[in-house]
Amino acid sequence: MNRALRVMIIDDEESARKLMRAAIDWDSLGMEVVGEAASGIEAINIIDDLRPDIAFVDISMPFMDGIEFTEVATARYPKLIIIIMTAIDKFEYARKCVSLPVFDYMLKPMVRAEITPVLERAADKLKKEKDYWEEQKSDEEGGASEESSTDMITRYLEENFTDKELNLAFIAQHFGFSASYLSRKFKADTGKKFVEYLTDLRMKKAMEIAKGNVKMYQAAAEVGIPDPNYFSRCFKKYTGMSYSDYVAEHVK
Repeated sequence: MNRALRVMIIDDEESARKLMRAAIDWDSLGMEVVGEAASGIEAINIIDDLRPDIAFVDISMPFMDGIEFTEVATARYPKLIIIIMTAIDKFEYARKCVSLPVFDYMLKPMVRAEITPVLERAADKLKKEKDYWEEQKSDEEGGASEESSTDMITRYLEENFTDKELNLAFIAQHFGFSASYLSRKFKADTGKKFVEYLTDLRMKKAMEIAKGNVKMYQAAAEVGIPDPNYFSRCFKKYTGMSYSDYVAEHVK
């Protein structure tokens, strides 16, 4: 496997995420940190776009904890390597992961000397698996017509974007594509990544809802993003202002 292995860090503590980024010599391991998330829900919303090989997952997070995330993520991506991070007082809770496809779990705070061997074992496992995260065979990609398939998908998104379960993997399965192929095709045809297109639809609707003086958590749920913190970041990135400021400016 010649490409760098893709690592995702999922922890609601920003300081913990920054520390892990800085503490590990990712290059020497043939790895790169491709993204972070502050909750399981945020991670699920961006995982299709990031396509990590390895995910460090905090066991205790709001809205969707590490166990729930692991259940959802590994059902979607069976070969994803999950490394659970847990504080010592959550040890018994972490044992619930025994029945899940977890590669390893580590006690927080973690140190480089403990993390590096685990990552080396993870890399060894991934290198032994052929065609990991590669495009499916061409016959799998012929499950839906090339002509106008993207138009069909965008229309489906416009009609169903408020569904919180909507994501790249679901759409790929629904229309008969592999997720990796659809990701590339969608970007080539629309000029936007799938998650960007979906988020834009949700934010346009959120702006309409905000004008009705609706509370942020309600607006988030209405557009299919149940995590208010993730919604808040998306809204500010899209509009250039916080949700509360937008409401104050547009509600008379």
